[in-house]
Amino acid sequence: MKKILLFLFLGAVGFTAYSCDNSDDTVVQGTDYDTINQSFDISPTFTRVNDNLYRWSDDFNKPLVQSDMVLIYMQVGTDAGSPIWKLLPYTYYVGNPNNDAVDYIYEFSKFGATININSTNTFSLTANPSYYQNKNFRVLILPANSTGTGGAKVAAKSASVDYNDYKSVIKYYNIDESKIKTK
Repeated sequence: MKKILLFLFLGAVGFTAYSCDNSDDTVVQGTDYDTINQSFDISPTFTRVNDNLYRWSDDFNKPLVQSDMVLIYMQVGTDAGSPIWKLLPYTYYVGNPNNDAVDYIYEFSKFGATININSTNTFSLTANPSYYQNKNFRVLILPANSTGTGGAKVAAKSASVDYNDYKSVIKYYNIDESKIKTK
């Protein structure tokens, strides 16, 4: 009888230990509202600062989270009807005897973004409006942390993504190009 009680006692202890296991298989993640990608196209009207500098500025609808990143790409052509995007800053060499260049540069803060088009002193943008008129840009606002496949957090700073390669960025951040609107 004592042996039966001993086995019952050991069985009860084993059952209790097994049923108290806290390694749950279900993980509930909260919604993280500051990690939403924002993307939009713009065809800005640049304002003349001087003959060698044209500028466009715009404010974001809501201030960015301080760790968010903004990338701006300029459309430099098409390939079979699909746009070709070049990451700013981008320098275009005019190909004249002076070896003049036009620089497309951007800067951003948590409140807005600015695109500057600047030329060398011997090349007037005012006299050559094709360098600042009818230009298309794509603005990507990327979170510092992005939710990857399966809900896993992926830190953008440690990412092995080539930001110069537009298609690589779109794929990495899972951006649906069909949903990009024009602002």
